[in-house]
Amino acid sequence: MSVRILIVEDYEPFRRFVCSALGKRAELQVIGEVSDGPEAVEKAEELKPDVILLDIRLPTLDGIEVARRIHELAPESKIIFPSMEYSIDVVQEALSLGALGYIEKLSSAAEILSAVEAVCRGNPYVSLSHLPPQRRTCVGP
Repeated sequence: MSVRILIVEDYEPFRRFVCSALGKRAELQVIGEVSDGPEAVEKAEELKPDVILLDIRLPTLDGIEVARRIHELAPESKIIFPSMEYSIDVVQEALSLGALGYIEKLSSAAEILSAVEAVCRGNPYVSLSHLPPQRRTCVGP
């Protein structure tokens, strides 16, 4: 079974890194890459990806608003936020919108793959290793 993935990220080196990480698994197929919010909403509606890796800080329309819109237009798509936003409030808001994953942009390729695998199974995956242990959550394989 193939997992269709849309990458929404304005920083091209990180997009390349994510594509490289996902390319290590034959069952993971990157079906699109976009760099801003409005285009992300359009592509999500058009392509109906299984998983969307969605940056929170995007030009024109931020990832939180993009997630709200995608949830209405492509409700079956599972969202993972790779982000440099480390506020627990931002994480909680992202997850309250229906996102299943939230990982640090500094995550390894292995962690990105673990997050994708977890959300594909319908499991949440949140990893914020820099937070103090009492505020840290990691759910996954």
